[in-house]
Amino acid sequence: MPKKRLGGGLSPTQQAAKFLGVSVLAGAVLAGIALPAFGALGLAAKGSVESFDELPANLKTPPLSQRTTILDADGGQIATVYSRDRTVVGLKDVSPYMQKAIVAIEDSRYYQHGAVDLKGVLRALNTNARSGGVAQGASTLTQQYVKNVFVEEAGDDPTKVAQATQQTLGRKIKELKYAIQVEEELGKKKILENYLNITFFGEQAYGVEAAAQRYFSKHAKDLNVQESALLAGIVQSPSRYDPVNDEAEATKRRNVVLQRMADMGDISQAEADKAKKTPLGLKPSKPKNGCITAVKGAGFFCDYVREVFLTDPVFGKTKEARAKVWNQGGLTIRTTLDPQAQESAEASIKDHVYKSDSVATAATLVEPGTGKILAMGQSRPYGFRKHETQINLSVDQGMGGGAGYQPGSTFKPIVAAAALEGGTPATKSYSSPYEMAYPSPVSICDGKEWRTDPNNPAKLTNENESEHGPYSMKQATAKSVNTYYVQLISDIGICPVVEMAQKMGVERADGGKMQQAPSIALGTQEMSPLTMANAYAAFAARGMYCTPVAIESITQTVGSQKKSLAVPKSTCSRAMSEKTADTVSTLLKGVVEDGTGQQAGLGSRPSAGKTGTTDNRYAAWFVGYTPNMAGAVWVGDPTHRRQMKNISIGGVYHSLVYGADTPGPIWKDAMTGALEGKPVENFNLVDIPDGDKGRGHGHDDGDNGDPGDDGFIGGLVGGNNGGEDNGGNGNGGNGNGGTFPTPTFSIPENLFEGQNGNGGNGPGGRRG
Repeated sequence: MPKKRLGGGLSPTQQAAKFLGVSVLAGAVLAGIALPAFGALGLAAKGSVESFDELPANLKTPPLSQRTTILDADGGQIATVYSRDRTVVGLKDVSPYMQKAIVAIEDSRYYQHGAVDLKGVLRALNTNARSGGVAQGASTLTQQYVKNVFVEEAGDDPTKVAQATQQTLGRKIKELKYAIQVEEELGKKKILENYLNITFFGEQAYGVEAAAQRYFSKHAKDLNVQESALLAGIVQSPSRYDPVNDEAEATKRRNVVLQRMADMGDISQAEADKAKKTPLGLKPSKPKNGCITAVKGAGFFCDYVREVFLTDPVFGKTKEARAKVWNQGGLTIRTTLDPQAQESAEASIKDHVYKSDSVATAATLVEPGTGKILAMGQSRPYGFRKHETQINLSVDQGMGGGAGYQPGSTFKPIVAAAALEGGTPATKSYSSPYEMAYPSPVSICDGKEWRTDPNNPAKLTNENESEHGPYSMKQATAKSVNTYYVQLISDIGICPVVEMAQKMGVERADGGKMQQAPSIALGTQEMSPLTMANAYAAFAARGMYCTPVAIESITQTVGSQKKSLAVPKSTCSRAMSEKTADTVSTLLKGVVEDGTGQQAGLGSRPSAGKTGTTDNRYAAWFVGYTPNMAGAVWVGDPTHRRQMKNISIGGVYHSLVYGADTPGPIWKDAMTGALEGKPVENFNLVDIPDGDKGRGHGHDDGDNGDPGDDGFIGGLVGGNNGGEDNGGNGNGGNGNGGTFPTPTFSIPENLFEGQNGNGGNGPGGRRG
């Protein structure tokens, strides 16, 4: 019995026996003989290797994975993404030099032999037996192609890749059978084309076109002889012969290929010698893969598109099926992203918030009536370095975002809509005291009730002691009066508000259920900017809510064939009557004209919106709209740790941050640029009588104090509050230049079960 060499491994005799077995097997295969179970060859019926006859008759060739291109609404490229950077080309688009070079170095007898080169097997047998190791392989180019098909089918699964490349007789048998089939079905030219498109050339480049672009920044059809030789030489060992990292080794290998081409008569010896003396002439292009390469700050929108593809059943019934299509690539995805809106949003963000700031901002713009996402950006760029992140601050957790942020008083218009839809008049007034306990009990869904602890009733306050009613809905919305909205939700019940929120697509960013407590009116449930922007778009669209969409169309290329894929469509439904929506728009138009949102007003273009600042200033918001565009801007610490007090944002110092003075201007600048050149449209406003303005208290929007005995106090307080609310002046008081006071209201920790921490102080009003 032959002995093993010292150090392990097969002896020359054993190597010879192994290669002889393969050659005999190959000869038998070529003769069309069905092999019995040869134990000596590892083909025992109960062994790990299938017999030749048991193998499937046809090789399943998966479509080659290619790059996917993501476009904006105008057809401009946003980014390219791929699991494998590959662009499939026909043989006519590959340089003749490249075709000859790959054949010369990988399989010089390619056009003389069949699927298996018996002469090559015997030559390898002899060489390896004499060397005592495996110095030369015997796989034909066709067999190599088949092996690459196995690798391609394995995808990114490391276990399957290992199985596809393992050096076992079983795999060789499969390779042999399928190589015969491929030769018969495709022919030499097509096999060569397929091989050049499937093989790996290093530096993330799959296929000759990607390789030509990676190393020389040119098309495969334009490769000259020395460039072709270099690429052909890389195939044997992409890491060893990588010209980017080891130019000397790559040059040696290139020259070996050039000499081989001369020996084969593909080029003259003089041509080979001249080419050997030339430098490599590299003009490498960096790999450009993934959303990190997106232009105009659209990396997070790009990532959102990917999340939509991987989660929407329209692209496949299972997660695995959708991932397979995405990784296969070859997609051209036309999205809803408006380049003008995106550029404007990104410019506004950069102007107002630095990426190195201790807090961040996120902004999303959408189109009312269609659900189209027009822009999505944030101050911390998409990336892996300092001050960068991969978390999309604009979207829900399930779509690559965080757990969301309390929207504060920007939730109050949803409460107003629920009340109006249920028949509450817009002139409804409440006492709206400065301080009050939460009313109890309050009805919730399923016929149940919310109750406060009678021994420790939860309380809330308005912004300051001078802020007390009575107030009408119009005044309370402009001033964002907490006690008014808690009285309102306690009167109509919590369930209508929850139901209205659902109709408007408003849900918690973490996917949890909306908690039913009166404090919901003050914006205590964490939301994402996309959710809030799309909800306000329902007001702009006169009550029609449309689910958000990011994809317009998709074309898939498989080989030379192109087909259109079905894409998710926005589903529009009526969330409220036109009258209700128009009434809310009238209320919110007053916010930007006479209330807390004046810094966000768009001048001659009609707009409406609401400010919001949460308790302890962990978040500040402005959400607003015109009839043809809606948007939400959030500013805060994504980790909910940094309070926005005594803070510098975008180089501007703030003793306290308000929805009016930071998110408001971001929204204004983003919307102004996004709407430039677009039609100026008007709202369908309704007449809302002013109602009781709080006689003698001066708590109107900067109106004149009442004359008579209360005139002095009314004018003094009314004028002062008018200045604070950017509202104007009062007779006798002429109050100007008031300041924003500090919020004092906090949600008690035991207000509703399962929640603690910062109960959101629904700001707006002077909290704007």
